[in-house]
Formats: sequence, C-alpha cells, structure tokens
Amino acid sequence: MDVEDINPTELEAARVFFSRPCTFVRGVVSLKDLPNDNLPEVAFAGRSNVGKSSLLNALTFRKNLARSSNTPGRTRELNFFNLDERLMLADLPGYGYARASKTAVAKWSALTRDYLRGRAPLRRVFVLVDSRHGLKSTDVEVMDMLDEAAAVYQIVLTKLDKIKTAEQEKVIARTQQALGNRPAAFPKIAAVSALKGNGMAQLRAEVFSLV
Repeated sequence: MDVEDINPTELEAARVFFSRPCTFVRGVVSLKDLPNDNLPEVAFAGRSNVGKSSLLNALTFRKNLARSSNTPGRTRELNFFNLDERLMLADLPGYGYARASKTAVAKWSALTRDYLRGRAPLRRVFVLVDSRHGLKSTDVEVMDMLDEAAAVYQIVLTKLDKIKTAEQEKVIARTQQALGNRPAAFPKIAAVSALKGNGMAQLRAEVFSLV
C-alpha cells in the first residue's frame, strides 16, 4: 500500500488500533491446540533471523511482545497474540535454518504447512524477506505452497535501513517482477524498517484494512 493510497484518517485509525491491548495467547506445536477461530487472523512468516519478532514489536508499539534474538531458529512454535479482541496475530516458525536437526525442521514445516492450508479465519500471510538479500529459494518454496493452497500472501521487505535508497528501489523492482504470475500474491509490496520506523504506518494500515 503506497503512502498516497492512504488518507491521514486511515493512518490514525490504524495507529490507535495497534496501540490497543495486545496479549500473548499461546504457543502451538499441534493443530489441535490452535486458538478459537472466532477472530480474523493474519500470519507472519519468513526465514530465520529475517526480523519477524522485531516487526511484530514495532507494529504493536511494544518492546517485548515477541521475543527477538540474534540466534536464528528461536521461534519453534506457532505463537498467537490477541489484539484488542479484534484480531489474532500469528508468528510462524522461521524457515531455512540449516543448523536445526532435520527432524525438527520437518516437524515445524509440517505444522506450518497444515496451519496455512486449513485455517479458516486467516485473512493474509505476510511473508517477510530481508531486503539485503531479496527472495531466496526457501522463500520461493513457501510462496509455491501458498499459491497451491490459495492463501493470499503479501511480501514485506524488512531491514530497509540497512541498504541505500538506490538499492531499495532495485530490490523492490526485482521482487515485484517475481510476483508477476503468482495467483495468491497480493500485488503490492511493503518495505519497512522496524528499527527506524520506515513504512510501518503503511503496514499497520494494510493490516487494519483486513479487520
């Protein structure tokens, strides 16, 4: 969602919404333990160490809602957060972490796959991609799975503050081109910096529009 697409009233409404109480519900390692599906839901997926926890904290104006770590692969459950009894946020296990055991990776992958394919209230999956590296093969695999499952997803380029403006434009263009023929991909890319705040107001408005 471009800045010019959002009026100040929508931005303010999204800011107020994400300032409301947000609480951790539970960490899930089995589909039978998923929270009730009476709220609309959005999920955040991405490679290990892409900055999911930092983004969730920035999105909700908190420092410690989601645990962030420099150690890849820390999130090993589907973690759910309830925002003002109006929206459920799902933090999915990071993928592409080579140091985890094959058994653990297979377990996390199967759980995430089953969740994404069968979760009725899921409105959109935000697939986080490190803007310094662009789409990797593991990102493409997840996108293939989401296309197959007809689960709408939107790419969020993270850590925008780590690259220069000219490179930002290039990575956005390359990513946009890669989405060209993907049936479940949301057409617009979000580009953000959780650290500096770039693009976060627009991302809040994008999520808020799904509530």
